[in-house]
Amino acid sequence: MADFNGLGFYPADILLPAKADMHKWAVVACDQFTSQPEYWEEVDRIAGDEPSTLRLILPESKLNDPDVADQIVKINENMEKYLAEGVFKTYPDALIYLERTQSDGRVRHGLVGKVDVDCYDFTPGNGALIRATEGTILERIPPRVRVRENAPIELPHIMLLIDDPKKTVIEPLAGDEEMELVYDFDLMMNGGHLKGWKLTEKQKENVANALRALCTPEAMEEKYGLKDAAPLLFCVGDGNHSLATAQRCYKNLKAVTPEEEWDKLPARYALIEVMNNHDDTLEFEPIHRVIFGVDAEKLLNAFKTAYPDAYEGRGEGHCIEYTYEGHKGCITVPNPKMQLAVGTLQTFLDAYLKENGGEIDYIHGEDVTDDLGSKPGNIGFKLPAMGKDQLFKTIISDGVLPRKTFSMGHAQDKRYYVEARKIR
Repeated sequence: MADFNGLGFYPADILLPAKADMHKWAVVACDQFTSQPEYWEEVDRIAGDEPSTLRLILPESKLNDPDVADQIVKINENMEKYLAEGVFKTYPDALIYLERTQSDGRVRHGLVGKVDVDCYDFTPGNGALIRATEGTILERIPPRVRVRENAPIELPHIMLLIDDPKKTVIEPLAGDEEMELVYDFDLMMNGGHLKGWKLTEKQKENVANALRALCTPEAMEEKYGLKDAAPLLFCVGDGNHSLATAQRCYKNLKAVTPEEEWDKLPARYALIEVMNNHDDTLEFEPIHRVIFGVDAEKLLNAFKTAYPDAYEGRGEGHCIEYTYEGHKGCITVPNPKMQLAVGTLQTFLDAYLKENGGEIDYIHGEDVTDDLGSKPGNIGFKLPAMGKDQLFKTIISDGVLPRKTFSMGHAQDKRYYVEARKIR
């Protein structure tokens, strides 16, 4: 039997539809297309009266609806109904290997299992096995708790990353014909295609051994040059506030449950998908900054004052390009204290805007940044993309990434709800 003890990640009793039109069943993560109600209206039309995860989730665009409490009650009723009517088939103690053909035709590889929320911590600088990549906004958790706290099942859009440059955990599963195919279908709304297989016992053992090898002191030193750092096995790629919500719900249950029963609470775990940080489909696209309503030259001078060794031009260190009315250039900060250029810039901007006023926006695309930055009263900053080898090392060294550091994939390529798990 595979030994996952101490890894924070385990096989789960996974629920999948016994009989359903999978094209209508799977819908995209609830935090996507929040400003496009027409997207969710079309999803509703496609799902119709057939079993669908749309009836089991609350799109985040509806979190502030006046009747949100009634919507949550209806979702929980639908969950109970699906369980009672035999919509689900249980795959006990399972891990699911999946291949997701994205909208661009490339294939992403993942592994679905459950994580122990006691092994997760979003506090900057913590030494947990599972850590947040960006700051967690505590105000976002209570509304999500209301969705989860009475739900009998969960459907995950949480994606965790492992730092596996040698591709030892997930990639060896590809093409293994001993696995049982459990789904194979086209996703709705240009989401691509999804195939999933249930791992054999031997494969689960191989996964456990490979995960354990990733977080040994020797592996930590080889990857990060650190001998005594607390092992970091998973970073949250998507769904951090959902994982924080699962943890909050578990803590609330612990408060009213005898301690000897804590280990048996299904809510102690959350169903997630694991993806390799070094998967060929994963691209960290930088998120640039445009500052509105400022004196660009005054701001640049203040930046140079904040970093006295900074100089115009490109050199060794953190190179940050800028654009303002009639000007383009680059500033280099040598010997930076932070791992990433975005940290060097954001630390300064937070302090400057608090003192001097101005508004900041986070922009995808260099052309848009240049266009907005060149307008009177604005300045745009373009940041370099974060390298894959920088993510985990930055979390270890700096605690969390600066907010809006990178974007991970397009909206239609985000995780779709397919698997479920009982949490009560």
